[in-house]
Amino acid sequence: MSLRRFLRAIRLDSTGAAALEFALVGPALIAMLLGVMQIGVGMQNYNALRNVSTEVARYAMVQYATGNNLTNDQLNAYAYNVSENAPYLLQDSRLVAKVTDAATQRVTGATEKTLKLDYQIPSLLDSMGLHGPRITYSRPLFLTTPGT
Repeated sequence: MSLRRFLRAIRLDSTGAAALEFALVGPALIAMLLGVMQIGVGMQNYNALRNVSTEVARYAMVQYATGNNLTNDQLNAYAYNVSENAPYLLQDSRLVAKVTDAATQRVTGATEKTLKLDYQIPSLLDSMGLHGPRITYSRPLFLTTPGT
């Protein structure tokens, strides 16, 4: 077989075209798929933090309204408890919850506290040593006792 005939046969042969195209385009598609999935995980975790803070605020307000003034540590423990159970299922080892008294009380007759939740998003590539980013959510808690 001459060189010219061999080159012509290779040029006309299309049996490996699909495999070659996938080898060129496949990694980009897989990277985009992983990126979309990671963004979805991040959004779910951010919404979970927002809802956990809402539940902690509601719990604190009800407790204060019934005359049970909870300490910051008790509110921290409640935040951890709520976050690790359904429907949120946040990993306790990745969460930092902190309730502090506000430096300046902005509302007369109310106790203002600040709830800050910090969470490291699990990465789809954790096994490769690539850790997800940290997200933070903070909100004020305005608590009133009965008769104020």
